[in-house]
Amino acid sequence: MNIGCSWSGGKDSCFALMKQLNKGDQLKVVMNVMDENQEYSKSHGLTQEILRAQAKALSVPIQLTAASWSTYEENFISNLHQIKKDHHIEGMVYGDIDIQKHRDWEEKVSATAGLEAYLPLWQGDRKEIVESMIDAGIRAIIVSCNHTLGLDFLGQEITHDLIPKLEAKGVDVCGENGEFHTLVVDCPLFDQPIQIEKGERVKTDNYCFIETKLAQ
Repeated sequence: MNIGCSWSGGKDSCFALMKQLNKGDQLKVVMNVMDENQEYSKSHGLTQEILRAQAKALSVPIQLTAASWSTYEENFISNLHQIKKDHHIEGMVYGDIDIQKHRDWEEKVSATAGLEAYLPLWQGDRKEIVESMIDAGIRAIIVSCNHTLGLDFLGQEITHDLIPKLEAKGVDVCGENGEFHTLVVDCPLFDQPIQIEKGERVKTDNYCFIETKLAQ
């Protein structure tokens, strides 16, 4: 079956895609929603340059769309229709694990576009999922996090050694509740790693971010 992927650029969408492709499906396209200015992705704050580099490493096109939060659902559905038409996909992969309202939304928008929604990580144990994705060869760095983790965790790679440090801070080791977001720099699906330069760390009222760009 031909599939697309709601690609955040982070570890969960990557691992979900890996597990779905292990069933024999064929990836045809990945999709990401950017902010209104198309500068940064809505979910993880990644640049177009990085997202395009990931898609290139996956050897598939990427569909980028701009949206505000008020137009997010409308634009998402519109782009699902577009990639279904352009790439003849039958389903979309999503990386959510156990938040029911997220699954409900993904199934709703997919069905509106005549697509199936696949959530290969659904109801998995969060810690086991993180450990499994590390063992599977996914390399991801933290690119944003809450104040509980703070600036020191930005830029760190998700490894087995980092898991107890996350637990000691009292956050979910998978970041499923939004405690942190990641950027995948390498995985078995990539034909080559993504070389990243880490820039300034920034702390806002609600969150912490590290600037990332492709290495020159």
